[in-house]
Amino acid sequence: MKILNLKKSTMTSEDWINNYIDAEVRLIRSLPIKDIEAFIGIVEEAHSSDKQLFLCGNGGNAASASHLACDMGKGSSDALGKRFRVSALNDNAAWLTAIGNDYAYEDIFVRQLENFARPGDVLISGSVSGNSPNLVKAFEWAKEQGLTTVSITSSKRGRMSDLATLPIVLPDEHYGRVEDMQMMIYHLIAFWFIEKESK
Repeated sequence: MKILNLKKSTMTSEDWINNYIDAEVRLIRSLPIKDIEAFIGIVEEAHSSDKQLFLCGNGGNAASASHLACDMGKGSSDALGKRFRVSALNDNAAWLTAIGNDYAYEDIFVRQLENFARPGDVLISGSVSGNSPNLVKAFEWAKEQGLTTVSITSSKRGRMSDLATLPIVLPDEHYGRVEDMQMMIYHLIAFWFIEKESK
């Protein structure tokens, strides 16, 4: 008869929170600053040349993509005067479900890009694995069509990192911390434009 080990962990919630924060601070301090600067440069160039920014993601990264589209479309645009042309491809539930149902779930982003994207536009996405089939397919199409692409992945890198014009790789694989950093990078992009004009 198998005897179960019922010994409880001695870690308290306070311990766990402090451990998470310590790891988060280490990850913040290891962010690839030069890559984030290059990301800002890509967005600045798109803005000055009136190119479209397309954002997308799955799960938490979908929420972050919507968040960045909001910040760029409102806050950053208000600060600069000239508006950003920005869209989150994961925001139209009717379109997403129609594409997923009638074609395939991996087509939900690429088929929208086929409608709107032009050479020189920018595709931006975060993914912890870097291997989400719908994102990989969108990045493959974008590369073929002459778009600039930015991926933000964990240290798993995945296929997206191989395809991206600018792959930003975070040295961690923890989903929570990586997604925290993806949103932080998005805020660094948006608030560069919001706050640089007031300095």
